[in-house]
Amino acid sequence: QLQLVESGGGLVHTGGSLRLSCAASGRTFSSYLMAWFRQTPGGERAFVATILPTGSRADYADSVKGRFTISRDNPKNTMFLQMNNLKPEDTAVYYCAAVRRSGLWYDRGSYDNWGQGTQVTVAP
Repeated sequence: QLQLVESGGGLVHTGGSLRLSCAASGRTFSSYLMAWFRQTPGGERAFVATILPTGSRADYADSVKGRFTISRDNPKNTMFLQMNNLKPEDTAVYYCAAVRRSGLWYDRGSYDNWGQGTQVTVAP
């Protein structure tokens, strides 16, 4: 199991940028598939991006492709989400998630390690 802690959220205006971080405990971080999800009040927790344990491949929700970039630094047990050209509809609580399995997974039920979330608010 991993303990995950997100940081980097905040308030920005439309078109602005934020970089989220997810710090993981444990010595097996490099074995975990990592992902970002987001959730609005009253909404479901939705997939944003995922990255393989090696960092060699990533995938994104259509709504963020071309604007968000997921990356990881395995020696530092940290994952990142660079968010550019932010829009008000990106406003949500962003969660990092991890699971120790092969392949890319997009549904929240496939992940068994979660952080506490960080709020991102994009003002018009």
